[in-house]
Amino acid sequence: MNRNDQQFIAQKIRTQYMEQQPSALDDLRALDAQVKKPANVFAYVFGSVSAIIMGAGMSLVMTDIGAVLGLADAMIPGIVIGIVGMILAIVNYPIYKRILASRKEKYAADILALSEKIMNQ
Repeated sequence: MNRNDQQFIAQKIRTQYMEQQPSALDDLRALDAQVKKPANVFAYVFGSVSAIIMGAGMSLVMTDIGAVLGLADAMIPGIVIGIVGMILAIVNYPIYKRILASRKEKYAADILALSEKIMNQ
């Protein structure tokens, strides 16, 4: 390794340990994350629960779990549970979009003001 490469690597490592002043861009990124995070968390959790419900219905229809649970005919409850899970999975995206739109509306003024400040510097 030549001297320039060593200096580059040393400088790269050094910058990781230097205290950095938070910039307006860091604040803008944090504010953007604050807007999107609740909608994303909701979508992941709600979608996962919906998939589990749909899978439980499919399991009742396709396996012997209904008999183990004491159900004489697990076909109808399995279909109903599966359809409920599908409906929940289908409405997940519109709910996500609505949550995201309301959060964007709430924080739009702050984000626009901060981005305007950054662009005018």
